[in-house]
Amino acid sequence: MLLFRCFLLLALISFSQLSQAGWRDYLNDLKESVKEETVNNSHSSLSEDVIVDGLKQALNQGVDKAIKQLGKENGFLGDAAVKIPMPETLKKVEKGLRKLGQQKTADRFVNTMNRAAEQAVPKTTDIFISALKNMSLTDAINILNGKDDAATQYFRRTSAAHLHDAIHPVVKQATNAVGVTESYKKMIKKAGFMAKYIDKDSLDIDRYVTDKAIDGLFIKIADEEKRIRQQPLARTTDLLKDVFGSIGN
Repeated sequence: MLLFRCFLLLALISFSQLSQAGWRDYLNDLKESVKEETVNNSHSSLSEDVIVDGLKQALNQGVDKAIKQLGKENGFLGDAAVKIPMPETLKKVEKGLRKLGQQKTADRFVNTMNRAAEQAVPKTTDIFISALKNMSLTDAINILNGKDDAATQYFRRTSAAHLHDAIHPVVKQATNAVGVTESYKKMIKKAGFMAKYIDKDSLDIDRYVTDKAIDGLFIKIADEEKRIRQQPLARTTDLLKDVFGSIGN
């Protein structure tokens, strides 16, 4: 089919009176057709196992890097993209404390939440690895042809609930270890009359830190996935080079 289209193109160049703009449109269509056939042929040259293993390896690499980045001192606290802020239900209290010169009290609470996440993250490795086991060939092909964060979104869609249940007890231990609850109680005590603005029934600090820790992990995993897709030098193994090289990046 491609050979026939090229022959037809040559014939039309010789005899047609189409406008120059029309030729440009046709040439662009032909270029896209060649690119699509090349990509499809590249995919077909890879075995099912290679494609699935390549995607899993990319996710493993992304998870490993994310955990190393976040699971250290200032991993969350020192990174504006993932830093855990004051919960929305405490914003008025925070604002009041800062006006009264009690910013250290508010800062201490925010710091302890971020420290808890930093301590909890390194214990999530096995949870992420086990979540990769159910990836199918169809999932892998869709991810390979998807957006820059397609693998991360698949991971989040299929594993977020399980991750939350598994990580929550780890975060709870960490919040106790770094004194999040104690810092919270001190902040409320300092808040005085402003504490009436807090909806204590809806505030679950452990759940909040868990949700934000998971969000931070997925942000960093998505960053690494994008890097692997767009930068050949980020493909640190032959498998990653073969799989992601097959999509023409």
